Amino acid sequence: MKFQRQAAIVDIIGRHEVKTQEELSGRLRDVGFNTTQATISRDIKELRLIKVASLGGGYKYSTPDLGSDSVHMPRLRNIFRECVIKVDRAQNFVVVRTLVGMGNAAGAAIDAMKISDIVGTLAGDDTIFIALRDVEDAEKFHILVTEMLA
Repeated sequence: MKFQRQAAIVDIIGRHEVKTQEELSGRLRDVGFNTTQATISRDIKELRLIKVASLGGGYKYSTPDLGSDSVHMPRLRNIFRECVIKVDRAQNFVVVRTLVGMGNAAGAAIDAMKISDIVGTLAGDDTIFIALRDVEDAEKFHILVTEMLA
């Protein structure tokens, strides 16, 4: 439950400009997670979320660049490991199969990893399609994901 909630948090802040814990709590409630402020505060700390300037003014929650916070990766890996069933590769594409309903959360975890070789991701209910720059980048990413699942 904790990993699913934290995956939902990563997904939510990746898709919305969330500025406060109260707003995050409301969005979590909308997707089926009733949490306390203390739980949200712990999740923010564990996920090492930061506040960055928002396009609309003020500040919003964001995941840090992995290069600036190497301890952030293990939490994202745990979220990813809890969601993913299977990984496959074809040319410069990687397809990730997840538990039903967890595609967006796992996709958000991938996006939060901010891997520069990824051109883009497309997540559905239980599948994530990841386009990488070339075949070699896809192979490296496939190996990374396989190691994360081990």
